Amino acid sequence: MGNLTMSRRTFVKTAAITGAAAAAFGASTHTALAEETYSSVSGNDTVAVKTCCRGCGKMECGVKVIVQNGRAIRVEGDEGAFQSMGNCCTKSQSSIQAAYHPDRLHYPMKRTNPKGEEPGWQRISWDEAMQSIVDNFLDIKAKHGGEAIACQVGTSRIWCMHSESILKNMLETPNNVEAWQICKGPRHFATTMVSQFAMSWMETITRPKVYVQWGGASELSNYDDSCRTTVDVASRADVHISVDPRMANMGKEADYWQHLRPGTDGALALAWTNVIIEKKLYDELYVKKWTNAPFLVCEDMEPSGFPTVRTDGSYWDVKTALLKESDIKEGGSPYKFLVYDNNWEKLKAEGVEHEYGAFTWFNADQEGVIDETGGFWEGENYDSEKARQGREAAQDNLLPGQTQGWIPDPMPFDPAIDPALEGEFEITLKDGRTVKVKPVWEHYKARAAEYKPEVAAEITGIPASEIEAAATAYGTRIDPSTGYGNGGIQYMLAVEHFCSAIQNCRAFDNLVGITGNMDTPGGNRGPTIVPIDGDLQGFSAWAPGASTPPAEVNLKQIGIDKFPLIGWWQYWCDSHSLWDAVITGDPYPVRALWNESGNFMSQTNTTRAWEALLSLDFYVDLNLWHTPQNDTADIILPVAHWIELNSPRASQGSAGAMGATVKCVQPPAEAKYDPEIVMDLARRMNWQWTNEPGNEWPDIDWQLDDSIKLLTDDELTYTTWHVENGVPTYERHGVPMAEVKPKYKTWDEYVKAFQEHGWWQAKDIEPRNWGTYRRYQTGAMRARDRVWARLDYTAGKGIGDWKPGWFTPTMKQEIWSTVMETHHPDHPEWRLPTYTEPPHGPKDGDRIKEYPLTATTGRRIPVYFHSEHRQLPWCRELWPVPRVEINPKTAAEYGIEQGDWVWIETEWGKIREVADLYYGVKEDVINLEHTWWYPEVKDAGHGWQFSQVNQLIDHYAQDPHSGTSNLRAYQVKIYKATPENSPFNNPVPCDSTGTPIIHTSDDPRPEGMAAYLRREGVNHDEGYHHRPQPVRGLPGVLGRLQGGQQRAHRQLLEQRWCAWGPNPIPGGSGQYPDVYMYFLPISCQHCREPRVREGVAPTRGVRTWPRTASIQSTRRSA
Repeated sequence: MGNLTMSRRTFVKTAAITGAAAAAFGASTHTALAEETYSSVSGNDTVAVKTCCRGCGKMECGVKVIVQNGRAIRVEGDEGAFQSMGNCCTKSQSSIQAAYHPDRLHYPMKRTNPKGEEPGWQRISWDEAMQSIVDNFLDIKAKHGGEAIACQVGTSRIWCMHSESILKNMLETPNNVEAWQICKGPRHFATTMVSQFAMSWMETITRPKVYVQWGGASELSNYDDSCRTTVDVASRADVHISVDPRMANMGKEADYWQHLRPGTDGALALAWTNVIIEKKLYDELYVKKWTNAPFLVCEDMEPSGFPTVRTDGSYWDVKTALLKESDIKEGGSPYKFLVYDNNWEKLKAEGVEHEYGAFTWFNADQEGVIDETGGFWEGENYDSEKARQGREAAQDNLLPGQTQGWIPDPMPFDPAIDPALEGEFEITLKDGRTVKVKPVWEHYKARAAEYKPEVAAEITGIPASEIEAAATAYGTRIDPSTGYGNGGIQYMLAVEHFCSAIQNCRAFDNLVGITGNMDTPGGNRGPTIVPIDGDLQGFSAWAPGASTPPAEVNLKQIGIDKFPLIGWWQYWCDSHSLWDAVITGDPYPVRALWNESGNFMSQTNTTRAWEALLSLDFYVDLNLWHTPQNDTADIILPVAHWIELNSPRASQGSAGAMGATVKCVQPPAEAKYDPEIVMDLARRMNWQWTNEPGNEWPDIDWQLDDSIKLLTDDELTYTTWHVENGVPTYERHGVPMAEVKPKYKTWDEYVKAFQEHGWWQAKDIEPRNWGTYRRYQTGAMRARDRVWARLDYTAGKGIGDWKPGWFTPTMKQEIWSTVMETHHPDHPEWRLPTYTEPPHGPKDGDRIKEYPLTATTGRRIPVYFHSEHRQLPWCRELWPVPRVEINPKTAAEYGIEQGDWVWIETEWGKIREVADLYYGVKEDVINLEHTWWYPEVKDAGHGWQFSQVNQLIDHYAQDPHSGTSNLRAYQVKIYKATPENSPFNNPVPCDSTGTPIIHTSDDPRPEGMAAYLRREGVNHDEGYHHRPQPVRGLPGVLGRLQGGQQRAHRQLLEQRWCAWGPNPIPGGSGQYPDVYMYFLPISCQHCREPRVREGVAPTRGVRTWPRTASIQSTRRSA
């Protein structure tokens, strides 16, 4: 194999397409323009390019793209990528089919037919397309203002996050529709309120002793962690707890399966909290020192407060009933929060006397408005270097060469105050009234008691004893000598899809905190911190020095009147309200849309969103191919695939990896990389990207070189604090960002190093920051602003100060939310985490009589990433149709058999999916698949109406804080689809001509597409072919596996077959010989039969059978 020595600008080109693409999904204008568009072959080398996969948007897996004769021929796992362990799922492997698909967009095109019809795309030049976009945007802006233009973004093909960032500045609009509103966003929204931006991410990669997998099955499809990592972590954990309404693959092996009713996660989290508090399993020092649990609540006074800074540098006013010095003393500081000191008399006898007797204070003046004591307790002694004293972490089961990280010892109070968590105290306010106050902890304890296990059992359906057992297992430290908890909680997508999304996430964040699992090994750590411009938001999302739009623009954000906290958050407008504004013009007209990888099917009622898209005056869509949404566009622009571009990249979550997506081949014809398109728009609109004369609109090479300029061998600037008897001094160290010497002068040098070294560990790159735990103690949590803008941009005096604490108004983890209290003064119940029933669930009056079954949806599908890949032949053969999982007993009641098409209906819409009988869901629950469409349907919208699940939801059922759609836990009715009740007398969905959609694996249409791809050099027969074989039962699969099938075929089997039986198949190799994989439930005879057999119905609750021997064998002794 050749060495990778050529420049990123020259080292590969793609092969030529030798003839017109025959569209296997049916002839259309979509493929007629794909002729002769690839550049010619250059050279005969075969190279393996290390890169970062983007087959999904959930995990940065390290892969190798094999390039032969200038064409990418396959993707395989990079076993040197510690964060993903060589994982290469079906989505990743099938990405090559996506790159060379005949439906791939190659040129800009414009619509020639009216909206609502097949668009009749006509090829145009880039200049014509871009000038049309600018002219339409400027015309609409002149008529209605910049707010009449909306942006849309999703987590799709690349990290194209311009629509949530720089484009809002450029277009002067506050309105952007984000998939983030229902995917990870509520978690990030809530944790910013409680602790720190995106602290929801858990460092599973350091193998927690107790692995809590809540509301997700990342063993099936990457979610926050790779499938292979998830299986390894769960297998090696001393205790594995699965919280899921359905039995997931790993749930079968879990020690505890919390089989809750959909939508009741918040009640269960509060029940766990109650168990933790009542059994005193909480970390007392953390609770007293790093949360606002000891702060005193005074309910007999008007809330008051102070201005505080957001993460983007703008300000908002806190109004809180938490007791402050300004409440008891004229001229007192509004930043000094009072607590009752249980130890005040002893300290007084030792000569340490508080200013207010039994009460002492913590100063949250994080910007030094009054003085520099912000961040410290009254009379505190603190030293930054002492705060770092500790030891190397000693987590079991890390991978060879994986860095442990540095764990500082918990720092006790100095002087030895003892903030009270319980009790009621009297204090005199400045108006002379004596009032009674209680610590926040008393209120929190009372709230949790409302959901004690016996109560939660009635809500969730889980027996109280099982709730108590699981919570106790989570909270009881297996090794108390570590000084921290057993691990965080990996709460995933499901908990966000209700009207209680924000409250759910607050409950989890606080539960993690009080058990001592915040920023500890295996705990919740937040997004990986690295000094490159390729982290959470991605490369090129911001221009240097840019931040969110100014206040006068943000105040026009649609939905802010209905959801006040969106105005605090500022990251998205409400998607439901925006689609309504497009249709009604209320509160003002929204007439244009720019979309980069967004998808109207992900949230809101789909029918309402489609109506809005058809109503726009002008819509431009940037995409790889034709989709349901861009059938409503006026102009579509062709973009680069992830194998055709360069981007710095680090783990979005806590995996701690830093690397790159590397350009492996050239994009076809005139397809361009999103940042280049956005830069061209900026130039044409005369919006300067930089203030550098002559370089106002830098090219992509400049941007790439600039993205790594802060990666250096110099020590980046940091601050140390020394506080003696409450008097702080500080000292700056390291090299200022403007003066650092880049380790690599150019992107080419960085890529060369990446090819030689592989993925870097962020703990090694930034040992004071990501390499150190308990950053709330050392000050590294407030080291620099990485959330809203570039690393070399500082917003507000309070950012980057290295003071201990969290980035909240109180500088503590906020059990009592001052954000919630300020923005919802009429809802005191929301100040603490709480639970509310789903609005259209089984408790919704008499609705259950007509709609007796509870629907859930959104589960991981191994071959698809949300709405993507439905047009890929390999994926459609593996998983041709959407499935609705139904308990076999329920199916029998409705006369439904395995494989039947089934109508699912609510008062808002109805769809069809195929019955998949499964004992892993309760008898009163069905599990639906989401974002389905049919590329073979040539009608406008490609048949999204047939099976798209969000047609069933109430458009106006939303979380009252984030506006998140209520996507799950609503009541439906089902009935068998028959010729009599189906269009065209066919239970199978059909297009307007009566032609059925592809619905079986032996349909010739995907095979025709696969044949086309094979002619073009994308050959999945060799190592990847997947056509179901007449093999029945797991022994037959094992026989094939052991019969010497090539490695790639084995990897496919690892992703494909269902291990409902007790024995998983060893699937690791090379560096990870003892990793075990769980095979995925794909539609085949062998895994369908046992799933419907009465004798293998899953057992829920506490596991009473031993783990399988093969799993036990992977466990290492401590």
